Amino acid sequence: MSFPPDSDPYTVWRHALAEADRVFAPPPELDRPVDGCTYCTPESELHILGGDPAAVPDDLLGHFLREVPSHWEADQYPVLWRRLMPRALRYWGPGGHGADPSQELGHLGRLGAGFADWPAPERAAAEQAFRALLAIALVDGRPPSDLTELIEGIAHATEGVEPWLAHLAGLSGPEADAGLVRLTLDWATELLWEELEFTWWHEGDPQVIAAWLPTQRSRIAAFARRHPRCKTAADALIAVDRLQAGDHSPWLYPYGMNELLSLVP
Repeated sequence: MSFPPDSDPYTVWRHALAEADRVFAPPPELDRPVDGCTYCTPESELHILGGDPAAVPDDLLGHFLREVPSHWEADQYPVLWRRLMPRALRYWGPGGHGADPSQELGHLGRLGAGFADWPAPERAAAEQAFRALLAIALVDGRPPSDLTELIEGIAHATEGVEPWLAHLAGLSGPEADAGLVRLTLDWATELLWEELEFTWWHEGDPQVIAAWLPTQRSRIAAFARRHPRCKTAADALIAVDRLQAGDHSPWLYPYGMNELLSLVP
């Protein structure tokens, strides 16, 4: 299923959920009762996780998404994720409860649920939903740090950030333009301060983002021309240019300012 880059992301999201419901139904079978760390997950909850995925309460779903992979049987863990994926997508989506998608999505990685080895139709359905989640996050005005966590988790799960950066670059429309300007300023500033890092995806290299940001300069410049009073766009251009030139940040580092001010007579 594919949509034009300027499609309404909420419409794409609804279609992606419907496709995930179709692809993951009926849910993959477990060959035995769910086993896991009973210190963290009581037997009663393990029993619920092995039943109808639709009957798993949100709080138990959230516990499963956050719980470390080593607390589950290695052969059952991917199956549990596949059974719960439509629920997990809704948990991360609009109106959901996901608080740290970088950690939760990261559990789909090679050392967790092994998303890269899932059946191709299941991966395709989940990745379509990931694209919709990123589009919504770009346009809905949330803090750029939330989008950073989301893209980190998706990149960790799918073993690469480049396709998701390309997806963000391909989104069009005024809301996507504004979201990209905000994101560019945040990322470029963090890189200039040497602060941009991936919390849970230890193999991820923020320099991939540093190399990608200058490719968006013409789009940011066009936005700045359309909105000449937009300081965010003007600062984003400055930050990208400084980053590309290997120069330092033109802005004072924000932490420790109270200590500096206390020295002023």
